[in-house]
This record gives sequence, structure tokens and C-alpha cells, in this order.
Amino acid sequence: MCRLFGFRSAVPAAVHTALVTERNSLLIQSREHKDGWGIATYGQECSPLVAHGVGPAHSDPDFERVSSQVSARTVVAHIRQASVGAVELRNSHPFYFGRWSFVHNGTLREFAKHKATVEALIHPELRVNIKGTTDSERCFYLFLSRLSARGPLDGTVSVEAMAQALAETMTLVSTLTDVPGSREPKERSAMNFLVTDGEAMVATRRNRTLFISSGLGGCPESLRAPNTGVPLQQFLVASESLCGGPHWVQVDEEDVVGVDSRLVFHRWKVQTLADGVLNPRPQAQHSLA
Repeated sequence: MCRLFGFRSAVPAAVHTALVTERNSLLIQSREHKDGWGIATYGQECSPLVAHGVGPAHSDPDFERVSSQVSARTVVAHIRQASVGAVELRNSHPFYFGRWSFVHNGTLREFAKHKATVEALIHPELRVNIKGTTDSERCFYLFLSRLSARGPLDGTVSVEAMAQALAETMTLVSTLTDVPGSREPKERSAMNFLVTDGEAMVATRRNRTLFISSGLGGCPESLRAPNTGVPLQQFLVASESLCGGPHWVQVDEEDVVGVDSRLVFHRWKVQTLADGVLNPRPQAQHSLA
């Protein structure tokens, strides 16, 4: 198990509180999730600036140093509790490719048994970029493979396309790894994913807890189902509520949530988004560039 955090804001803002000083900050959570950390931030460049560490965030001064320096419109952070893959830098989240960054909270059931089949679903031109040994990195490149079927990865990508690609990734993986028909958590892959290109940000919930917030100055009611199309000033997503109280809303199981480049909130159901996988139709082929 791991813990993830995502932040999108209309203006650059600090995230030191969420990562370090909040009552249930990632630093506090790292006392349990102690197998490395990573922070990706987006500034003037299209690609993220990514910092990683392999020790516990709470005892690594670099984690607090990086956290204290971050002021950005988009931030993704992760603390790891290793389940698949050794504790080493190449297995630390966030994983990134071009302008895309990705984190995962969860584990693919019996990954060693299904590893080759999952890899076979990844576009060959993307598969060669895999550096580590985790299930999470493979899910990232499977997501990029599904997304690339909709258009170039360095082109304009809608938040709906991102959500569909994540839902298709979850559906393909769960079809391979779950015990058919079972609702028992131990018999289902856990796939809380969070992905961003620095503009839009999308997250999924499956077999782990996930919370969202519009910040202390916002109205959490605007993030409760069935509301969508709600404009926000800030959007936060985390594995756990960072401060408790009324500022965080729990995401429903098998939901996909996110904001587009204009910080408009959206919510979908995985099954609805993944209809193209469940009932496949011919798709046009696009360049990966």
C-alpha cells in the first residue's frame, strides 16, 4: 500500500502544509509508508520537475526541503509502502513520461503471474521506457497506450480522454487479475490512480480509500455526487483526509474524478467510461509523439 496526493490551483500555491505540517500530512503518514517518496511539480516548463527519495519521508530532510520550496499550480506527491518491486529509486513514484506524471496507491493481484500479459497490452514504443519492476509503472504505460489511441501524447488531450484511458486501464487489468465475480477486497486488484499533464488532473478509486477537497476556502458540497461541471479555485485529492473535519469528501468506489485545464470538476463511473473496452469498436491509430 502507498499514499498519494494531488493538487491543482488556479494560481501558484504552496503545499508545505499538506505534505509536512497538517495533522495527517504525508510526512506523518510516511511513518507507516516508509519505502520512498516522490514529488512532481509543474512550473513554466511543460514537463514536471521530479524529486525522489528511497528512505522514509519523515526522516529524510530532502522531503521537507523540497516540500517547503514548492509553489506551483500543479503538484503530485507519493509515499511508498513497497508491495511489488524492491525499494530503489527506479521504483519510486511519481513515474513520468514527457509532460505526464502518475502515481498509484494499491497492488495488482498476483502481479507476477500476470506481468507478461499486462506488458503485452502496452504499446511497444512505450514498453521500452519501463525502467523498474513495479506493477504501478506498467499501469502508467498501459494508460499512456490507451491514451495514445485517441491522439498524440504531446498534443491537446481532453480530461474526458484521460478519464477514459484510466478507466480502460483499470478494466483491462481487473479482467486479467481479479477473481471473476468476487467482491472480496483480497481477490480484487487495488487501483487508485492519479495522473496529470500539468493542466488536467484525474484520479480513480478502486479497493482503497480516496478523498477530494476544494480547499479550506471552498465548499465541499460542490464535490458531492451527482454534481459535476463545478468551477473550482483549487482541487485536492488524497488517499486519506489530511485534516479531518468537513473539508474532505470521500470518493465512491469505482468512480473517476478530476478537473480539466480550466479547473472545472468532473465525475464519472468506471463502467460507463470503459464501454469501449467492454464493447470494443475499431479505433484510429495515432502517432505516440
